[in-house]
Amino acid sequence: MSIGAGIQLHHCASARSFRPLWLLEELGLPYTLRMWPFPPRAKDKRFFDVNPLGTVPAFSDGAVQMTESAAICQYLAERHSPRGLHVAIDEPDHAAYLNLLHFGEATLTFPQTLVLRYRRFEPDERKQPQVAEDYARWFLARLRTLAPRLAAQDWLCAGRFSAADVSVGYALMLASYLGLDASFAPEVSAYWQRLQQRDGYCRALAAQDRAAAEQGVDPTPAPLC
Repeated sequence: MSIGAGIQLHHCASARSFRPLWLLEELGLPYTLRMWPFPPRAKDKRFFDVNPLGTVPAFSDGAVQMTESAAICQYLAERHSPRGLHVAIDEPDHAAYLNLLHFGEATLTFPQTLVLRYRRFEPDERKQPQVAEDYARWFLARLRTLAPRLAAQDWLCAGRFSAADVSVGYALMLASYLGLDASFAPEVSAYWQRLQQRDGYCRALAAQDRAAAEQGVDPTPAPLC
């Protein structure tokens, strides 16, 4: 991974790397955005020099190198927005914040990757409609656990928007690409609408489109890497 002064984020349009991009825009931090065609490990072998895993995000901040989207969000929020986008260890909702931050990736995004693979990405002879349907239901069942929380408050924890909302918000973004948003509970649907109205979210979308155009990369959303 290239290391230089300042923050660098390697990104595919609307992939998991959208999480740190969104958080960078929420924080108003300067950064360099490098766009790659999806999937970079297949479309441009030079990407393995950036991240041997072949996945995005690939993130650097000086000597710091990271590849996990939720962890990058935690790092940025804790470093640049204590008691703002980060919920500190001495705040009552600290444990809930950490749980929800990682819930967005480990519990909500994982099953959707299987839906994507077996409904869209595999050739027709390898598609598995039953697998895709089962994991879509798995995702929606776990997503519904957020409805009581969101019925009582606008954001997930600590009475404010945080990095946990970015993590879960990306999972909802991915679900909308898959057409699963039609099955959201009303409270979750209203939450997703609030997230899409945030200036940071809109700026992140604009930033990836602008960078893709400038760098000659297909801006078509490819929400799995």
